[in-house]
Amino acid sequence: MSPSYIVFLSLVLLIFISLITSFIGLKTPLLILNENQILYLYSTSAQVLAGVYGLTLTGFIFFRNELSREELEDDTLTEAVESLKNRYFKILMFITILSIFTLLMSNLVISSESKKNSPLTAITMNIGQSSFVVNLLVIAYFIFDVISPKRIEKESKSIQQKVDPLPADDVRGSLEDFLTNYNTLEYILQKYGQAYQSEFENSSGRTRRRISNVRLAEFILRAEKIDYRLFEEIKNLVTLRNSIIHGAEPVVSENMVAASKVILQKLAEALNVGI
Repeated sequence: MSPSYIVFLSLVLLIFISLITSFIGLKTPLLILNENQILYLYSTSAQVLAGVYGLTLTGFIFFRNELSREELEDDTLTEAVESLKNRYFKILMFITILSIFTLLMSNLVISSESKKNSPLTAITMNIGQSSFVVNLLVIAYFIFDVISPKRIEKESKSIQQKVDPLPADDVRGSLEDFLTNYNTLEYILQKYGQAYQSEFENSSGRTRRRISNVRLAEFILRAEKIDYRLFEEIKNLVTLRNSIIHGAEPVVSENMVAASKVILQKLAEALNVGI
């Protein structure tokens, strides 16, 4: 599920549960709590949620560092790793906002407890506990999503569908022709990016084993050898190839095969390279 769908589903669930529990609480309450029970329940809920959120955030920081290490060791993972980081960041932001909302509701319940039999207090109590339950469910989903053993493969498939969605008639192109065009393009990028690579390593004071093809294309763009549109086309081509080798289906559309040939020709003409 996409982060936006998770947010939408969680909010719908929160509103639905809050309305149902609030209606029951106002009409025929199933549980009637005394002052001590309410104070204990909501203070404990706030402490539990804060502890779970803190542990989740700490674990994610270590996991994110591990993703960065994998990306550094293999530059073909860049697109998938950056996409995962962006996905996890959006979900974590939603969890943070939902956690703050839940804590505020708990504080509101505790501070308004002196108002006996108040409809507003009953509604606040039910919204607070509904938010607490939904919050735990979202955190649980986030944890299992992060530790998924095939997260790179799943994200690669998602990237492939965005970059090269197969048409409705499922017309597939030649994967061999696509890889042939890509390998030639990669050779050109690596060959003409060596001077920029050497300059980059010397100026930064560190040595890197290999600069990614996208990075090399960016150097060529900065040198004004290609325009931004061609750079984006090269970037999409690299993204598609990397997604294929990291778990996506080894298929390409006929349009992408044709596009790879055109992109190769444009790059060769821009750099005055014979192919």
